[in-house]
Amino acid sequence: MSPLPAPPQRPPSGTLPQRVLLVENSRAFTSMLGHEIRTRVELPVTVASSLAEAGRLLERFDDWFLVLTGLVLADGDRDAVLDFFATRNLPTVVVSGVYDEDLRQRALARQVIDYVLKNAPGAVDYLVWLVRRLERNRRISALVVDDSPSARAYAGGLLSMYGYRVVEADDGASGLLAVEKDATIRLAVVDQEMPGMEGVEFTRRLRAIRARDRVAVVGLSGNADPTLIPRFLKNGANDFLRKPYSREEFFCRISQNVDQLELIGTLQDLATRDFLTGLPNRRHFLENSERLLPKWLSSHQPVAAAMLDIDHFKHINDTWGHEAGDLALCAVAASVSGHARPQDLVARFGGEEFCLLVPGLDAANADDYFESLRMRIGQLRVPVGDTALSLTVSIGVCRSGDPSHDSLHQLISEADRRLYLAKAGGRDRVVSHG
Repeated sequence: MSPLPAPPQRPPSGTLPQRVLLVENSRAFTSMLGHEIRTRVELPVTVASSLAEAGRLLERFDDWFLVLTGLVLADGDRDAVLDFFATRNLPTVVVSGVYDEDLRQRALARQVIDYVLKNAPGAVDYLVWLVRRLERNRRISALVVDDSPSARAYAGGLLSMYGYRVVEADDGASGLLAVEKDATIRLAVVDQEMPGMEGVEFTRRLRAIRARDRVAVVGLSGNADPTLIPRFLKNGANDFLRKPYSREEFFCRISQNVDQLELIGTLQDLATRDFLTGLPNRRHFLENSERLLPKWLSSHQPVAAAMLDIDHFKHINDTWGHEAGDLALCAVAASVSGHARPQDLVARFGGEEFCLLVPGLDAANADDYFESLRMRIGQLRVPVGDTALSLTVSIGVCRSGDPSHDSLHQLISEADRRLYLAKAGGRDRVVSHG
């Protein structure tokens, strides 16, 4: 395996660079690709048609994330273009109009992420996907588990080049400990031949603490044993690469598996979250509540269930329109979410109703909790056209303790009854008794 150049250095602050530099002398291509990246990935794109112009732009701004460059420029040949960006340690993708195998090999031997033919069918879509993938990678940690320092450094260098935060471990036990400590690890690249714990066993143990929808595992081995691939897969691996592997194969396999993780996360969000407000939906809330409520009650924690309803919501829709109603729902959802503690369960229950399950508060603190939530929402001013919409809510609260109010159904039903009392009593109030 050939050594890799040093990966680009991350900025010391928590703000990640965003700007994409597109270097190309074809105005039609830069216009089309720049537009697609701006609209579909929502990153700023700056265009240069020469190395001199690119140099001035690099000096002017310091928040460069990625370079997409052609190789036919008026002031530089192919090697000059490659050297120009390699010496500046910038993540670079080469976009070429012709396929040249020798050039492709020379480009990939440097700090170049990919070599893409711009005239190939789907090239623009691929480049947009590539930019999006590289941008998202910067928020993902990747674990490399290999007892060989050189093999570990090679895989880690590739992952760093693709933007991942790399965590290295020289044996299976250290790798498992790293996963337990770092929740941002979403990818593990694992060698089979390691002393103490082989890769298949590491994968089996990893799956006991991280499911397939949390961490993707890619097994590695130079062993020709035909049983190794099915053993890895049956013990929880997502994919397998045989050593030695090419950089392009490594990148494609890694990206495909991370894409699948994100797709699973998107599908889970669609199934568990309310589309409009982003809060958990009723089904997800009830499933989590049924799981957690018995634990809280068995440990003698008081639990308060609350039903919250936006006052005069039909009047808002009828007077201001349904778009204003949606804005009101989102504003209230944001207040509920911002008010909730990490241990609290919240959801949009349906329509203009929200539900909360709040553990660990005695009667006085529970009253303060919901009263402060009511006041917080009452201070909202939702911009609608040239004016601002004020909102109030009514809240019904039921606390555990009464034997007739210790099931989830009983708590929510009683909270709903008290919500009705709050409405009947004039709205804009919390009712926790009666």
